[in-house]
Amino acid sequence: MHKLLTLKDVDYSRKTVFLRVDYNVVESGKVIDEFRIQQSIPTIRALLAKNCKIILASHNGRPENGFDKNLSLRPVAQVLADLIKKPVGFVDDCVGPEVELEVSKLRPGEILLLENLRFHRAEEKNNYNFAKSMAGLADIYIDDAFANVHRAHASMVEVPKFLPHASGLLMQQEYERLTALLNVPARPFVAIIGGVKISTKIEVLKNLINKADTVIIGGAMANTFLQAQGYQIGKSITEENYIGTAKGIIEYARLKKVELILPKDFIVAKKPRQGIKHHQVDSSKIEKDDIALDIGKETMKTIWPIIKSAKTIFWNGTLGMAEIPDFAWASRDLAHMIALRKNKADTVIGGGDTAAFISKLAMRDRYGFISTGGGASLELLAGTKLPGLEVLMRE
Repeated sequence: MHKLLTLKDVDYSRKTVFLRVDYNVVESGKVIDEFRIQQSIPTIRALLAKNCKIILASHNGRPENGFDKNLSLRPVAQVLADLIKKPVGFVDDCVGPEVELEVSKLRPGEILLLENLRFHRAEEKNNYNFAKSMAGLADIYIDDAFANVHRAHASMVEVPKFLPHASGLLMQQEYERLTALLNVPARPFVAIIGGVKISTKIEVLKNLINKADTVIIGGAMANTFLQAQGYQIGKSITEENYIGTAKGIIEYARLKKVELILPKDFIVAKKPRQGIKHHQVDSSKIEKDDIALDIGKETMKTIWPIIKSAKTIFWNGTLGMAEIPDFAWASRDLAHMIALRKNKADTVIGGGDTAAFISKLAMRDRYGFISTGGGASLELLAGTKLPGLEVLMRE
C-alpha cells in the first residue's frame, strides 16, 4: 500500500525549502487569476511558522525561446506579497550564480520566488544537471504543484531525488479529496462530465462508471454520444473517430447498471457567436446547418432531481460553449444547482476550465472543494500513475 509523504513525515524546521508551486497564472505580463496563488498560502504559512527560508519555483505558460517578458513570474511576487502581507523577493533566473547569491542572503522567515522554470528547456526535458543545480539551493523539497503532477519535468520528479521530500498541504488535500471520490464516496454519487473531447476523457469516464451511480454527459463531447445512438448533429463539433468508443461506453454503463444521461435537447445556432439568433430543439430535430452550443431546459429539468438527491457530486467540464455568455446558461444553472447542495453533499469541482468558469461567477466559496488541476485531476480519477505523485509516495 503506497502512502503519500506529507509535512508530518519530514523535519522542515528552520530549513531552506525548495517549494514547488503552480503559479501558471500569468498572461501578457499580468496575473489573470489569483486562485492557485491563494491555494499555496497554507503551505507557505506552515513553513513560515517553523522559521524556514522559502524558495518558490513554478513554470508559467509555454515559452518557445527562453525568456519572454509576457510570461515572467515577476508579477506574481507582488500579488503573493499583498496576499500574505509579507515581502516576497524575486530573482531573474532559477539556476546559476545570481540565484545562489540571492538564496545565500535569505534569512529565516524570508521568501524568494524564482523566475519561470520553463525559460530553460531543461525543465521539460527532465534534465539531471538542471535538477541537481536547483536541488543544491535547498535542504528539503516540498511539492504543492498538484496541477502539474501529470508531467515528468525536472522540478517535479528529478529534484526530489536529491533531497528529503514530501507533499505540501494543497497537494495532500487534492490527493485525499479526489481519491476519496473513487474509494469512499457517499451515495448516490453523481458525476457530470462535459467539455469538448471524448478522446481526453475515455479512461476517466470508464473509471467513473465503475464508481458512480449516475454519469451525466454534456459539452460538445455529448454530440459524439448522440451520433453513436444514430442522431444527426448538423454542424456541431464531434469526434467521428470515437463514435465506436462512445458506443462502448454506453454499453459499459448498461452492463454496470449505471444511469448514463445524455442531453435530450439543445440550444442551437448557425454560428458560435454572442448575440446570434438561437433557439432550443429536441436532440432528434437538429437540422443539417445547426450547431449545438448549449444544453436545453428539458435536460436541465431532468438533471435537477438527480443533483438534489446526490450525496457526492463531481463536476468537470462545462455543458456548453460557456466562454460565450449566450451559451453558458446550462453551465450557470448547473453551478447553482450544485452550490445548493454544499452542506448536504460532498461537492467537488474538477479544476481547469470548470474552476475558471466558477471564478467568473464569483462562486468559489459555494462548493466543498475546487481542484487546482484540470488535466491532473482527471488523470488521477482515471487511475493513471502520475509521475509527480509517484515520487512523493512511500511503501
